[in-house]
Amino acid sequence: MPEATPPEMLRISGLHAFYGESHILHGIDLVVGEGELVTLLGRNGAGRTTILKSIIGLVGSRTGSIQVRGVETIAMPTHKIAHLGLGYCPEERGIFSSLTVQENLMLPVAVGPGGLSVAEIFEMFPNLLERRGSMGTRLSGGEQQMLAMARILRTGASLLLLDEITEGLAPVIVQTLRQLMGQLKQRGFTIILVEQNFHFAADLADRHYVIDRGTIAEMITREQLPASTEKLNHYLGV
Repeated sequence: MPEATPPEMLRISGLHAFYGESHILHGIDLVVGEGELVTLLGRNGAGRTTILKSIIGLVGSRTGSIQVRGVETIAMPTHKIAHLGLGYCPEERGIFSSLTVQENLMLPVAVGPGGLSVAEIFEMFPNLLERRGSMGTRLSGGEQQMLAMARILRTGASLLLLDEITEGLAPVIVQTLRQLMGQLKQRGFTIILVEQNFHFAADLADRHYVIDRGTIAEMITREQLPASTEKLNHYLGV
């Protein structure tokens, strides 16, 4: 029996995005079902981060259609889009350096039901429990990334937009984050992950979208991945 198609969480149709006069995205079309994990692969400057920022409403201007659970968001301000249950973890992490780990975790506003408690966060991220009294400036890069992830899990967001969460981190931390992706997928979170290393989520992702010059150059399913390695290496410049 074929697997049932999950209900749509996100549908993007004919998306164009601009920063001033710069035309960055050129007609992006993609669909993400509830509970799916998809990656946006590509070289730096391909437009992957702009797709995430377009979804959450942080680009200069955008045209086309972006629907979250059937709700059209293309004309919505960012705070209203977030309250549809979206959480955005930017590449720069956005940790408040003058606050402790625990204080950072107490800041987020709820955007949906079911946000993780601080106790649940510390169970999921034991490193943060050990550092709960440490200031943001005293955390390692891996600890900052964990805190940035933990903070959006506190909000009740069910659609997670994660931008280069493994960038510059030690292999042992990358492995920890990969295990975390598996846990979140099992819990039913929907995840859109911007990555340059397709191996990171190869066995977790339902689909890989290859972004090239502001367009979707390829869509590769998990089943197609083993036969597509050479093609991906070409696009990613490996």
